Amino acid sequence: MRKPLLVAALMLHTILFVKAQEISSPDKNLTLKFELQENGVPTYQLNYKQKQVIKTSKLGLETKDVPSFLDGFSISKTEQSTFDESWDPVWGEEKTIRNHYNELLVTLTQKAVQDRYIRIRFRLFNDGLGFRYEFPSQKNLNYFIIKEEHTQFALTGDHKAFWLPGDFDTQEYETVTSNLSEIRGKMKAAVTPNVSQTTFSPTGVQTPLMLKSKDGLYINIHEAALVDYSCMSLNLDDKNFVLESFLTPDAIGDKGYMQAPTQSPWRTVIVSDKAADILASKLILNLNEPTKYKDVSWIKPIKYVGVWWEMITGKSTWAYTDLENVQLGITDYSKTKPNGKHAANTQHVKEYIDFAAKNGFDAVLVEGWNQGWEDWFGKTKDYVFDFVTPYPDFDVKELHRYAASKGVKIIMHHETSGSVRNYERHLDTAYKFMVENGYNAVKSGYVGQIIPRGEHHYGQWLVNHYLYTITKAADYKIMVNAHEAVRPTGLCRTYPNLIGNEAARGTEYEAFGGNNPDHTTILPFTRLMGGPMDYTPGIFQTQVSAYNPENKSFVHTTLAHQLALYVTMYSPLQMAADLPETYNKHMDAFQFIKDVAVDWDETHILEAEPGDYITIARKAKNKEEWYIGSITDENPRVANITFEYLPKGKTYEATIYADGKDASYDKNPQSYAIRKVKVTSKTVLKQQVAPGGGMAISVK
Repeated sequence: MRKPLLVAALMLHTILFVKAQEISSPDKNLTLKFELQENGVPTYQLNYKQKQVIKTSKLGLETKDVPSFLDGFSISKTEQSTFDESWDPVWGEEKTIRNHYNELLVTLTQKAVQDRYIRIRFRLFNDGLGFRYEFPSQKNLNYFIIKEEHTQFALTGDHKAFWLPGDFDTQEYETVTSNLSEIRGKMKAAVTPNVSQTTFSPTGVQTPLMLKSKDGLYINIHEAALVDYSCMSLNLDDKNFVLESFLTPDAIGDKGYMQAPTQSPWRTVIVSDKAADILASKLILNLNEPTKYKDVSWIKPIKYVGVWWEMITGKSTWAYTDLENVQLGITDYSKTKPNGKHAANTQHVKEYIDFAAKNGFDAVLVEGWNQGWEDWFGKTKDYVFDFVTPYPDFDVKELHRYAASKGVKIIMHHETSGSVRNYERHLDTAYKFMVENGYNAVKSGYVGQIIPRGEHHYGQWLVNHYLYTITKAADYKIMVNAHEAVRPTGLCRTYPNLIGNEAARGTEYEAFGGNNPDHTTILPFTRLMGGPMDYTPGIFQTQVSAYNPENKSFVHTTLAHQLALYVTMYSPLQMAADLPETYNKHMDAFQFIKDVAVDWDETHILEAEPGDYITIARKAKNKEEWYIGSITDENPRVANITFEYLPKGKTYEATIYADGKDASYDKNPQSYAIRKVKVTSKTVLKQQVAPGGGMAISVK
């Protein structure tokens, strides 16, 4: 990590009666105004290039057991400072990230509550705003319970929004694109079934929330550094277009248990008049703390394959038998009849290991290897898995030996079945088992209703659990890829062994009826703002019935679009999700997946419009290789690819993996064409992209 390059002098002011305070971003494009309104209510406003982004909006928290932090404040002190540093992430989209902001720290005193005080810290970057509530250690404030946080984001009009229904348990919804005024009318249809879901309002939406104003501003609202606090959703006043924070409750309805000194997560507003700037923003990462680990040498990006897709499609199963009643430690699997479709068997996994070794992949993910999969789904069952006992047909020791002989790792899978307390009981034992058997990464899952009953996936208790598993994993030098967990808020900077997350509607839904063609043109503007997603791309056989004749679903993209996702859907953990036999039929196209990097020195957003198209170019870490991905929605378009980021005076060979002339996601998804051309920094390439299509380019 690099040390700060510059820290400007601190300016300290003691202000007892002046109400308004203003700061600007380093480039002067953004202006923040803080002010106490009548009755001592704290408010803020945000402007971008003299356009109003956030109108006067209230700040504060309502508490249950002590007087609330809503009004009656006076300003007792303000402090302004400037900070400028550069730091190198352990892995990421850029080799070096600049962290440059101007800060305003306001101390507010509530004299009616025995001089109790809080602080609100604002950081204004060139690309947006972050602010949080801070509760210093003091005589008259110790423990308190949050009833609700009342942070407002008062918008200037009926913006176009890319939204998910507000829910305390899932983000696995299709994004809806509509004006804010239309959310109420579209909410019922937007709430599609899920094994665990809890919506809270006819106008409640989740973050990250992407917006576009009528005057051309792109606005993204989210949070950063979610630690020991409840995840924030937003509730919309659709008459006045005011969004207000709405925290996830616990089993008895409380929103947070706090002990001073403490603070809230950062509330973030990223804004620009260019969509590409939203994707390029590192504001959320910059609001997180530097890594907590002294040694990060064991944390490595991974490209992997696995038995997952064949189970998702219904070709094979996680379960070893077809029993409907099993009890771990009681059921003797050696005396049961196998169902003949269990994917995680020794011989079959060896086939995946062979494929990974032959094609230069790092690892093989194996799900369904452990006893207990038969009868837990959809049930509230506490003790389902012990995370160490394999099925009779899965030889842990032999597969460890075989994988090691091929230079391949196996990725562990821990499905908790939502029974969080059971997972915590077994966590140390499970991690020790991983170390003993050569596993250095785990995919964890939280499918179903949470146990303890009444807790939610995004509540404070679960937020603390997720972080506990990550820090505990670090003790064993294990990387974590958590599915169904809370959406990321940039914590991968602080805990870089958090190498991936799901927390959204992934590729699996292509086998459950399909994702809309615009789905992956929206996710980078929403879910990926807080961290990478384990989206599991690379599906070449887009007709699911080819694997399971009873499943008539199809993938709503072309094959070339699937290749492009390895660039446009950033992750240091990338799966080639389809089956080896399918890849063997298309080895010319599979070459791109083999070549493409998973760690980067540079990223350039060439074209972007949420819900329509994205084109991104990235330079591989420590290599003179570039990879470009371009995707579109259901509408065909001509992508414009520039190469001005290439070193001047050099000629490169570009291999272009494009949609075929007759390609479309719904009629001819497997039509593709590959060609090679010479390019320089002056080259401009125009390429037709099919409906639901894409293009991938490797430049060497």
